[in-house]
Amino acid sequence: MSSETNRIEQERSVLSEAQSRGSLATLRAFIRLSGPGWLQSAITLGGGSLAGGLFLGILGGTSLLWLQLVAITMGVVMLSAISYVTLSTGERPFQSIRNHINPVLAWGWVLATIAANIIWCMPQFSLCFTALENNLLSSQTDAFIVSLYADQVEDLKREMTPDQLETLTNSALSDRIPDKKLFKFLVSGMFLVMAGIAVYLNGQRGKAAKVFDMFLKCLIGLIVLCFVGVVVKLTRSGSLNWSEIVRGFVPNLSQWNQPVGSIAGLMDELSADAQKFWTAKVVSAQSGVMIAAAATAVGINMTFLMPYSLLKRGWDRTFRGLSRFDLATGMAVPYVLVTSCIVIAAATQFHGEADEKFLSGDPAVMQQSDLFGKTTAVLKERVVGTAAWSKLTKADQRTLTDEELVQVAALTEAEKRIASSLTKRGAFDLSKALEPLLGKSTSRYVFGLGILGMGFSTIIILMLINGFAFCEILGRPLGGWPYITGCLIAGIVGASWPWFWDGQSKVYLSIVASSFGSMLLPIAYVTFFLLMNSPKVLGDAMPRGFSRLIWNLLMGISVLGAFAAAGKAIFDKASDPKTGSLVITVAVGFAVAVIVSLLDGRRFSKRERSQQSTG
Repeated sequence: MSSETNRIEQERSVLSEAQSRGSLATLRAFIRLSGPGWLQSAITLGGGSLAGGLFLGILGGTSLLWLQLVAITMGVVMLSAISYVTLSTGERPFQSIRNHINPVLAWGWVLATIAANIIWCMPQFSLCFTALENNLLSSQTDAFIVSLYADQVEDLKREMTPDQLETLTNSALSDRIPDKKLFKFLVSGMFLVMAGIAVYLNGQRGKAAKVFDMFLKCLIGLIVLCFVGVVVKLTRSGSLNWSEIVRGFVPNLSQWNQPVGSIAGLMDELSADAQKFWTAKVVSAQSGVMIAAAATAVGINMTFLMPYSLLKRGWDRTFRGLSRFDLATGMAVPYVLVTSCIVIAAATQFHGEADEKFLSGDPAVMQQSDLFGKTTAVLKERVVGTAAWSKLTKADQRTLTDEELVQVAALTEAEKRIASSLTKRGAFDLSKALEPLLGKSTSRYVFGLGILGMGFSTIIILMLINGFAFCEILGRPLGGWPYITGCLIAGIVGASWPWFWDGQSKVYLSIVASSFGSMLLPIAYVTFFLLMNSPKVLGDAMPRGFSRLIWNLLMGISVLGAFAAAGKAIFDKASDPKTGSLVITVAVGFAVAVIVSLLDGRRFSKRERSQQSTG
């Protein structure tokens, strides 16, 4: 008996013995053997979750906390479904979908997964670099940059006055160097090597695999502790209203089309004209961020990861209960904890808030605020009217005349606070905002560690998924050179982000990935729904009676939610004059391919039945 077979038999024996001893023993066994759910947690806790949680808190306060809880619950339901099918049949899902559902759906699923892996790996490297440069090793990186770009530094010094040279710091010099691509590549290369080592450990057996599992769990634990620690500190300072936070976890679908939180109260202070303008702006931004937050909970590539990570571990029917527990505790709980803490921290610092300079009625003072440049476009639209504003060039939309500046400064405090809540901030803005509460160094390091952990764990898992996907499209076992090739392609392209993840190319890459992924996610959910209800696929393992009713009810809600989110996301992108043609082309092309495949499949079935009857 091989060591791998021996390991699986030992795990099966541990489960069987624990179940015979009762619930507590079973729980301990589940905790000991869990693993694939933590892989899911590592990818869902990435830059998208961070950005979505931040803007949810800024725009909606704690009123929208329920959204991520609902989104992750729907994701767990569908991932549990594909896990059930995989563990019951032992068949790779790509083969099941291609042979029993639709080959175009199968190929669309795996190709969308690869596209998402490669494209979304780039912002994760960027996130890690920014966390290291801005939060964790800012002084060290400044010194290294100055030494790395010594020739440019000397040129800069020659242009400075003696007084400027006397007070010159490495940080000031670093900020003056316009292009730091070499430094970015060096740091990204370091992260790529570290991620490669983690991926290697995951591909090994025995102790190496256990080391990887422990490393991943510690990394997720670090992320959770960093962000939970902020909320604990806020609680101890008396900054949080916990009764209001608890109410925020209660779903409220009316929030889709009306302002929430303190923004709703600010609206009551406005004139009818101002209320109409700002309500439209807030509701549009609110629905967009709700969709974005829901979409980042479970992505198309996550639906690919779960079944293949189960197969790689050698799990089968015996482990179906463990897989559901693993998803709930390893993925859902960390996700809800971290994203909720991000929302709460962002809401406390930014929701309906603005600095004194921005609230000033003096145009000269207002321009000194950091918020001024970020809100110029929406404030100009407010004073000149949407119709006139839409006819202006992009540059003019973001530029105020002297007369318009006076009008903007004269807007009420309520309008300015609403405008500030429409402004997206980064995690580093949040760490700076919390400095008075946590202290400068504590705030910087807490958020730096949390953000670095989110980005790095996601890089590892995106590489793993790409390895699985390459094995699938080449029809090879899960391992070997196809697996290594897939992992390296995602990692190397991701580490090349200084070339690609910038300007217009960044815009189009993100649109391709998000549009195709958004469109495929509900289709993947429908596919899983069909697999769970297919006697041909599941045979005697297909759920029956009340169990089947519950499965279908939960899956049906998840499918409807995915279609609603995807429909709104694709409609918004298709309406954009710059990117609409790309999104429409992808959508129409894929729809045509699915229809042609379905028609061809029906003709094949009729021909097969005809041959059987004549035979």
